[in-house]
Amino acid sequence: MDRKKKIKLSVLDQSPVRKGGNAVQAIKETINLAKAADTLGFTRYWVSEHHNSRGLAGSTPEVLIAHLAGETTRIRVGAGGVMLPHYSALKVAENFKMLEILFPGRIDLGIGRAPGTDRLTAAILNPSNDFDEQQFIEQLQHLGHYLHDSFEPGHVTEKIRAIPQAPTVPPVWLLSSSGQSALFAANFGLAFSFAHFINPNGGPAIVQNYKQHFHPSEFFNKPKTNVGVFVLCANTEEKVAELQETMDLVMLRVEKGILAGIPPYKDVVAQKYTPAEQERINHNRQRIISGTPDQVKEKLETLAAAYDADELVLVTITHDFEDRLESYRLLSEAFSLGKPNPYSSAL
Repeated sequence: MDRKKKIKLSVLDQSPVRKGGNAVQAIKETINLAKAADTLGFTRYWVSEHHNSRGLAGSTPEVLIAHLAGETTRIRVGAGGVMLPHYSALKVAENFKMLEILFPGRIDLGIGRAPGTDRLTAAILNPSNDFDEQQFIEQLQHLGHYLHDSFEPGHVTEKIRAIPQAPTVPPVWLLSSSGQSALFAANFGLAFSFAHFINPNGGPAIVQNYKQHFHPSEFFNKPKTNVGVFVLCANTEEKVAELQETMDLVMLRVEKGILAGIPPYKDVVAQKYTPAEQERINHNRQRIISGTPDQVKEKLETLAAAYDADELVLVTITHDFEDRLESYRLLSEAFSLGKPNPYSSAL
């Protein structure tokens, strides 16, 4: 990728709940952050789907998207993503057709395969879900047909139409950290978002493989990608270290199944780590880009070049909302997002 080409930046918001806080605060912060991202020049604002977690409040992206799109004016708003195995492909298509009618040209439908929760909760959400690969492939097929009214004659669902009927449909992105889902996205002609913040290894090769195997579709006539990464940006090295060390503890707790709220820094400095825990922290830091604005800008440009991607989706989690907001403000300024971007596109 041309390093001089202007990189588009987007936001993935998981609606984190701070220790001592609550979900009401977290969702209000999501609303405020979406408004800020709209004015700061970010390309899209995606919200995630997680269940049975005290640390993340976002469980119903389709509901939250409707509100966020109404609170913003320019930015694309979407799911990052809807965990399709939990649901009927028909109902997902109808939800997003309705959103597209309400906010034409501003909605993204991101699809994920992971449960977004523990297996017990996943089984409660959809008792028939056995995480079968072939069932997921069929769901992707049906979703595309429902969105475009393109079932072939004789198909079992030929007479079913996803309503409301809309003149346009939202583009579909497949979100993943694996090579298999990249091939699914390529086969169905979907856009592909690689989660570097989940898997920091092998991503550029996976994205390249997606591009090489891409088949044009009703959604896209050429490959389209972006890359998601944890980002922490602050004006001073001291503040950067504070944010990084907090995220170290958060990620370590998640790996241990501790789904508590985001801790304040005073809790972090009291932690003592075993050699094994420190090894995990060192590994997890591959998933995070942190630093002052100039440092983060250089690192993000390097990451985008490695993936040959012109868009990065930033995930920023902090205890204090103002720190999260400031991180995005600084990056908007560093990348001149508020200025006209000749490389931007409608999608």
